[in-house]
Amino acid sequence: MSKIDILLKNYENSIIIPWRDLAAAQRVIFAVYNESDERRLKAKIPEFEIISRNLNHGWYEFDLTDTFSEWMHSQRYAKSYYKNPKLLSNIIHKYGEYIEEKFREFIDNEDITDEDVVTISGVGSVFGFIKVRDLVDSISPMVKGRLLVLFPGSYENNNYRLLDGYDGWNYHALPITCNKKI
Repeated sequence: MSKIDILLKNYENSIIIPWRDLAAAQRVIFAVYNESDERRLKAKIPEFEIISRNLNHGWYEFDLTDTFSEWMHSQRYAKSYYKNPKLLSNIIHKYGEYIEEKFREFIDNEDITDEDVVTISGVGSVFGFIKVRDLVDSISPMVKGRLLVLFPGSYENNNYRLLDGYDGWNYHALPITCNKKI
């Protein structure tokens, strides 16, 4: 069984348990996988959806992959930022605000209930621009059901590290990994 298949099985075992009313941070599930498996995971996203729907949970996916380029394209001085990327440090916080706004629009345009799964994919694309923990903290209260974060990185000793690139952080989300079946 591949690591991504183990992750799928662990996801199924996690959401099959009856859902209780929890705080926003406790409704977050981090599906942690090695960043080298990104393409394999992307190909298996429909299987996450099938599992969710078979367990009577709706499925909604919000992909972060193109958000930076869309945000940059909307900037008045985009050409200047491309010529001198250091200038971005003055406005990069607005990228996080842009994602929050797009996510809120996404949520408002869907009929999402407290029995549904909202998935965030393309998380690696925000690396170096914004912190995932800040993003999850800002968007998780918008999700009535479960927020599934497809997370390319690692989880050890209650610590998450995106793309294993820098120091991690402790978060209250439910971690599911590829390491062993739960």
